[in-house]
Amino acid sequence: MDLATIVQILESTLRLATPLLFACLAGLFSERAGIVDIGLEGKLLIAAFFSAAIAFVTGSAWLGLLAGIAASVVFSLIHGIASITFRGNQLISGVAINFLASGMSVVIAQSWFRQGGRTPSLMGEGRFPPLELPFADAVADVPVIGPLYSEILSGNSILVFVGLLAVPATWWVLYRSRFGLRMRAVGENPAAVDTAGISVVRLRYYAILIAGVLCGIGGAYLSTSLAAGFVREMSAGRGYIALAALIFAKWRPWQALFAVLLFGALEAIANRWPNLDLGFITLPNQVMTALPYILTVIILAGFVGKAIPPRAGGEPYVKER
Repeated sequence: MDLATIVQILESTLRLATPLLFACLAGLFSERAGIVDIGLEGKLLIAAFFSAAIAFVTGSAWLGLLAGIAASVVFSLIHGIASITFRGNQLISGVAINFLASGMSVVIAQSWFRQGGRTPSLMGEGRFPPLELPFADAVADVPVIGPLYSEILSGNSILVFVGLLAVPATWWVLYRSRFGLRMRAVGENPAAVDTAGISVVRLRYYAILIAGVLCGIGGAYLSTSLAAGFVREMSAGRGYIALAALIFAKWRPWQALFAVLLFGALEAIANRWPNLDLGFITLPNQVMTALPYILTVIILAGFVGKAIPPRAGGEPYVKER
């Protein structure tokens, strides 16, 4: 494998890992506050649809991004009302959101555009253009740093850089701010937080709203940067993969970055070599395509060591009288 191939795989890894990163960080905020969010998949999907639809109608990727965030936040609020206000089962609520997003996106797309549940292709200002970093050409020949900066980082959508910056921002919010301390406490011992006079319900709503915004950006990236429009089921299980990456990362932001890059690398390798010849055996296209999902099953089966979720995760809080 030559250097040019490695650089291409790494560049593809970063692009493919970006929607996973947004969904993973969304799940991190939600689950740290004690709300299990199986609905990441549905929020990615509905955000991808509305982003592409509004970007096509208005000709503005930025308006599409706002529409995707708004749609995802609405679905987050639905999950919050069901699981926080009415103390319903969080897993069932998340699954219902996934079904709702899957059906709604296709029905509305068919009603609006009459193209079999997809949107027209986005062009021009309807997509986020590649962002060329300064001095990319000047450092291109510098060993290691040159290809990393000029070929892997430079030329990506601005949303890729937003995702990378979201990792240290998430770490700071959760581990260096009073808000993050309270949010983590809500996920571990909500009764103690309530005793201190802090609203558990309000903090959990804040968490799912942040998750909605992050999923909205991830969905918008799918349809306005990674692709040029919406197609049915284009999230392709990324929400579930993000949950697996979150478990793999043990609910920590920096580890989450490396986890989603691993999943992105597997998808990039599968795209690069549809039929991988290992010498003694050739892996067919079906196996290569399934690699990220195979790793998801392995992680969820518990082969990553002991991963302890927040203690109050998945449990509705009932205030003691």
